[in-house]
Amino acid sequence: MVARCLSVLLCVLGAGLALTAAAQQTGVDLAKARNCLSCHQVDKKVVGPAFTVIAQRFAGSEAAADYLAQAIRDGGRGRWGPVPMPAQPQVSPADAKLLAAWILSLAEPTTAEPQAKE
Repeated sequence: MVARCLSVLLCVLGAGLALTAAAQQTGVDLAKARNCLSCHQVDKKVVGPAFTVIAQRFAGSEAAADYLAQAIRDGGRGRWGPVPMPAQPQVSPADAKLLAAWILSLAEPTTAEPQAKE
């Protein structure tokens, strides 16, 4: 009985990890398809900031996904330096939301406060 429960638990955990990996790949594929990677990279600055840096800036903000989706479509200037981001109206609102959610998923998890040793 314990072995069966453990098997089920491991399968559920494995499926969750597979879904996370698939979502990450889907985000990268969508970013490639919408030419985001012409100016951004996942982990380094090119013309625009790295997606991981954007994710860190907005980590924990409830309005971040909607804000980023709108910024993708409308563009912006002065938020990340002197080079403005041109509007991307060819990116559908649905794709902009998917891209924003993927970018936000790249934030480093916050570390818990270290516990005092007894």
